Amino acid sequence: MTALPTESLIPASPEDSAPEQVAAVVGAAVRAARPAAAASDAERAAWLEAAADALDAARDELVAIAHRESHLPLPRLAGEVARTTGQLRLFAAVVRDGAYLEAVIDRANRAATPPQPDLRRVLRPIGPVAVFSASNFPFAFSVAGGDTASALAVGCPVVVKGHSGHPELSVRTARIVADALAAAGAPEGIFGLVLGRDAGRALVQAPGIKAVGFTGSLSGGRALFDLASTRPEPIPFYGELGSINPVVITPAAAAARTAELAAGLAASFTLGVGQFCTKPGLVLVPGRVGFESALATEASAHSGGPMLTARIAEAFPEGVRRLVEEGGAEIILGDAAQEASAGSARPVVLAVDAARVLERPGVLLEECFGPVTLLVRYTGRDDRDAVLAAVGGSLTATLHAEPGEDVTELAGRLAEGAGRVLFGGWPTGVAVTWSQHHGGPWPATTSALHTSVGATAARRFQRPVTFQDAPRAVLPEALRDENPLGIQRRVDGVLTREAV
Repeated sequence: MTALPTESLIPASPEDSAPEQVAAVVGAAVRAARPAAAASDAERAAWLEAAADALDAARDELVAIAHRESHLPLPRLAGEVARTTGQLRLFAAVVRDGAYLEAVIDRANRAATPPQPDLRRVLRPIGPVAVFSASNFPFAFSVAGGDTASALAVGCPVVVKGHSGHPELSVRTARIVADALAAAGAPEGIFGLVLGRDAGRALVQAPGIKAVGFTGSLSGGRALFDLASTRPEPIPFYGELGSINPVVITPAAAAARTAELAAGLAASFTLGVGQFCTKPGLVLVPGRVGFESALATEASAHSGGPMLTARIAEAFPEGVRRLVEEGGAEIILGDAAQEASAGSARPVVLAVDAARVLERPGVLLEECFGPVTLLVRYTGRDDRDAVLAAVGGSLTATLHAEPGEDVTELAGRLAEGAGRVLFGGWPTGVAVTWSQHHGGPWPATTSALHTSVGATAARRFQRPVTFQDAPRAVLPEALRDENPLGIQRRVDGVLTREAV
């Protein structure tokens, strides 16, 4: 098949991509894979910084488009652009540092039993990566978001499937990024965009794609995960899918800080109209401490607002009704029968006894995307721990306790089911740092080993290769005796920057 011209790797308008367009974009990515992998860390870092600079320069234009399509407030969107360009610059720093390569050298030792050859291991780019944009973060988890940044950083070409909730923004962002990459000297075909549900399915099944990054619904992610797993050549699918992010408030904390905790929870579960993947969706509270009425008072001050898409707006009241009618939850604040036609949602607070959760976990422990939280009344450690054991894997778990309480065992329980454990505070808001982990056991993600936020997100798109008794000429620079990159390596078991 003849490849489309370079400019056609980014659609000119927000229309669904035809099968031949998907094939052409993937084909270009395949051709770009070898030169992208061969580029130096400094070159790749410069590509990322060029994209970041271009997005910053176009911030006002992009924010206006995003506001029109997503209904998110202008200050939030402007801040998200800054977060997005910050991610790109973080990964530029990651590749310049060089530790992401995990270079290891074990020199030959013929006296060992059995004799040990010269073994040198390094991480290599996995190949072209498909990235699926998210609805709730039109910049930071979208076309130029963390998945794209982390894949490009390690030398993987990227083909993005734009989200249907912000197609015009996807096209414009992709054009800016593609032009910036080309001007910075990145290989032709290293970045492309496709649009449409059918294009997304075709992208996952395309033989040239070697890994997928996804942020979205449990049902949509599971369907794509199954496609990736049943290909003739199965590929890794890194999906962030669904999370109820449990919170535990101890009796001592509830007695000491009811008003403070209620205010914090209200602000967190209504933030962004409840459309954050880290929204605290289930809160274990001791019974009969007045927390329910305090939360109702605080949450009533939050008016709600427009949802990201009509589909999300329609699903919210359906989810709340299921929690009430099938799960038996009691309405403390709000209306389960909200009118979805206006595309908006108002806060809802529900409550239920722990015993009921254990009877209907399939209903009451299901994520409901939107401004709702479920208070679970517990009377002691046993029913509290039983509910926690029934909760599926989550991105976060939060503990509110008082100084001096022994929470060691409880903290361990929370860590068993979540990728990030908070002691105080609220889980909405994910700092982009070297130490961040944004992942967790199923159904939070399809791979609990990896993160989609933070420096180590790049590890998803690399694979280890060991060179045994290799001539110097074929060794990657990271594995050569003289350490020309000056990076930290593990040599014969010892971390060092010294030459061998």
